[in-house]
Amino acid sequence: MTLPLMIDALKDLPRTSATEVKTKGWRGLMKTIGTTGKVVITHHSTPEAVILSAQEYEAIAAALRDAALRVDPALEALRHRFDERLAALNAPDASERLRSLMLAPVRLNGELKAGQHD
Repeated sequence: MTLPLMIDALKDLPRTSATEVKTKGWRGLMKTIGTTGKVVITHHSTPEAVILSAQEYEAIAAALRDAALRVDPALEALRHRFDERLAALNAPDASERLRSLMLAPVRLNGELKAGQHD
């Protein structure tokens, strides 16, 4: 079972300074992470690192795996159409057809030359 993924903006995460981490040590840092799940380590008020609990990390990893498995049907259809059109470049006469198209005079006559008009 995965946890729901809640990604906060960096500015909204709990913070602790590198000096405080040195003072409190690993146990103090882990105590903070135990209550918040994550903490930003700062150096002169500038974020330098984010430390996550193992549970937070697993939630992010699971959400990314789930997202990778979901395929948007519209995007997949667009990818298929693109691949079909691109495959035309592998035809034996592709270079000849492209060359003749590029050398042909352009006569638009109010129509589109590139793309399709729907």
